[in-house]
Amino acid sequence: MSSSKKRSEPYKRILLKLSGEALAGDAGYGIDTDVLKLVASQVKEVHKRGVQIGIVLGGGNIFRGVKGATEGMDRASADYMGMLATVMNSLALQDALEQEGVHTRVQSAIEMQELCEPYIRRRAMRHLEKRRVVIFGAGTGNPYFTTDTTAALRAMEVNSEVVLKATKVDGIYDSDPKKNPHAKRYEELTYLDVLQQGLKVMDSTAISLCMDNQLPIIVFDLHNESALSRIVEGEAVGTLVH
Repeated sequence: MSSSKKRSEPYKRILLKLSGEALAGDAGYGIDTDVLKLVASQVKEVHKRGVQIGIVLGGGNIFRGVKGATEGMDRASADYMGMLATVMNSLALQDALEQEGVHTRVQSAIEMQELCEPYIRRRAMRHLEKRRVVIFGAGTGNPYFTTDTTAALRAMEVNSEVVLKATKVDGIYDSDPKKNPHAKRYEELTYLDVLQQGLKVMDSTAISLCMDNQLPIIVFDLHNESALSRIVEGEAVGTLVH
């Protein structure tokens, strides 16, 4: 289907990507329960409409692998610690969603059977078909890959129609809108635009993966409470990368 058609038709299956930093709220670290409730209420609203939802969370609010590596820690060890942080965030979001009455499953790429299921693609798809929200933890299970790449990978594995990246701003800008009041917001971009201009949307591996498989990305404002609902209904919200 063309991207223009995608913007006018409701989505049936989505992959929501949330950064760990977004969960930290204004504190900059840890988990802000108000942000968790905000996310859970938005997901519940979309879930009630029959949309099948997968979620990938970052772990930067607890531990960032790359930062650990730049401070002298072995990169692979730092990345594994980052993966464990994403599982902590996944369990926190699962709890918030369950309190909203939304049935969820956490699947981890690193096996920890006392806490969550191992990631099994067919089982994940079955959960989605049964209208359970599936939260994918522990990244890809491999160091050197970001949770952006995980989001692109899991979206394609479970046949999601789109990756929805929730951020602190209402789309993609040519510069930081918090530092530059004249920053220009893009309505639409191509994958090559993002790569060539070095726009900080997702890392280049994730963008290339989406480009190779024609998986659209929509970047939107997490704190706009109606944004997620409007996007799944087909409205042009945020910035579309296609």
